[in-house]
Amino acid sequence: MSDKSVKRPGVGVGVLVTDSAHPGCVLLGKRRSAMGAGKHQLPGGHLELGETWEECAHREVLEEAGVHLVNVRFASVVNSIRLEEQYHYVTIFMQGVLDRKRSGEPENLEPEKNEGWTWTRWDQFPPEQHLFLPLADVRQQGFQPFTDTEAQH
Repeated sequence: MSDKSVKRPGVGVGVLVTDSAHPGCVLLGKRRSAMGAGKHQLPGGHLELGETWEECAHREVLEEAGVHLVNVRFASVVNSIRLEEQYHYVTIFMQGVLDRKRSGEPENLEPEKNEGWTWTRWDQFPPEQHLFLPLADVRQQGFQPFTDTEAQH
C-alpha cells in the first residue's frame, strides 16, 4: 500500500537538438516558468505515462519549437536535487537532429514558458549558474554531445 503523502522525484526529458546548418550548436531557450525563471534550458518536459523516452523527446520538441527530429537517441541522465526548493528530478537527456525535410527554423510556441530559441555553441555555453539545474548537472558530468569532427563542421 502506497502512502500518498510521500513525495517522489519527477521524471523529465531534456532534448539536445542539433542541426548540420549550425555546427557544434544545440537549441537553447530561457525559462519563464516559476521554477528556474531566467535560466537557460533545452526543449523538454515531463515523461508521460506509457511514453517512451524517444516519444517524449519528439513530442516536447514539436510542442515547444514546432520542429521534427531524426536520429533520436539516449544521451545522458542526471539526478538533480535541490531540497531547499523542493526540487528533485531525474532528467533523461535525449539527442536528436533537426529534420530539415519536415521542419524549418524552430519557433517559440510557448512564449509564456520560454523567451525564445537560439542555436548556441556547446563550447560557448552560459556559465553553469545561468543554466537550469539538470542542464548544469549534465555539463558538470563533462557530457559532450559532439564528437570532435561534428563540432568542427
